[in-house]
Amino acid sequence: MSDRPESASGVRLDKWLWAARLFKTRSLAKQAIDSGHVRYDDERCKVSKNVATGARLSVRRGGDEIELVVEGLSDQRRGAPEAQRLYRETPRSIEHRENLRLQRKLAQGLVSHERPSKQQRRELLRFKHQRPED
Repeated sequence: MSDRPESASGVRLDKWLWAARLFKTRSLAKQAIDSGHVRYDDERCKVSKNVATGARLSVRRGGDEIELVVEGLSDQRRGAPEAQRLYRETPRSIEHRENLRLQRKLAQGLVSHERPSKQQRRELLRFKHQRPED
């Protein structure tokens, strides 16, 4: 993907994460690496770590953790279809993210963000101030 040979110089981890469109800016990628949200072959790493094809990355963004295998190198940010060719998400990661998405969707139905009606407020007050029966 890059114009220069991959083995000659490599690509810095922060640049690769930015080019793969996993982070919007290089500074956000740097912050994530420094905070330990990015692991390279199951170890913490530095921003200047050279990425190699076949490496396993674990990237935590928000509540999701994505496990990737590096398929290609690039230090230039291009379109999303080209960026997606730089990595492959593991099947376990896809399944885990899908399960979390379903859990969030189900939990969302349980929580109401609406104010109670006047009748519901009165019922809540009655229930709250009920005296225990002897």
